[in-house]
Amino acid sequence: MERLVTTTQAAQILGLSLQGVHYRIKKNQLKSIKQSGKIFVYITDKMENESTKVSTSNKTNQNNDVSLIIEVKDEQIALLKKSQKWMKKQYISEINRLERNQKDMMSVLNSEIKLLQSAFNEMRSIYKPQIEELKKTNDTVFNKTSKFITLKEFTLFMKRNHKSQNDIKLTILNAIKDNDERFIYNKSDKKLLILNSNFEDLL
Repeated sequence: MERLVTTTQAAQILGLSLQGVHYRIKKNQLKSIKQSGKIFVYITDKMENESTKVSTSNKTNQNNDVSLIIEVKDEQIALLKKSQKWMKKQYISEINRLERNQKDMMSVLNSEIKLLQSAFNEMRSIYKPQIEELKKTNDTVFNKTSKFITLKEFTLFMKRNHKSQNDIKLTILNAIKDNDERFIYNKSDKKLLILNSNFEDLL
């Protein structure tokens, strides 16, 4: 049995878009008639039944697709929860390992510090007498060097006793040649040390 419906009604009955209905009319896949400037479509019971079956099948397929998507999503959520749990466990395990390592390192460092302190105290007790002896020697050397006078001081002394600059130079040179212990000349440094003494024999 056929009945006439508008293109909009045909689209609803057949589960098509309005453009789809017009496309099928153009391709003569749907019978149509134009009345009062409007297009009407012939719809049969068979076409309506088939459309209902397709619509039901599509809905069923859509429901199945939705169920499948939900199932996959649930699996992914479960997997992510497991992964998160595993990562949390690994994280805690790593923190504990680092804390243990830190404690071990601190223990080793403290032990090394104690050993160094012990070694330092032992070395100090061994070398303390030698250090004190060296200090005494240095003090003695300092006292000895303080008995020396500068070349300027020697020159002033000689000039006060009416000696010229040339006389002073000759006196020093002769004293060094004669190995006079009051005049110590270092050839490498080219420095002259003059012992503070009585120089009356040089006047």
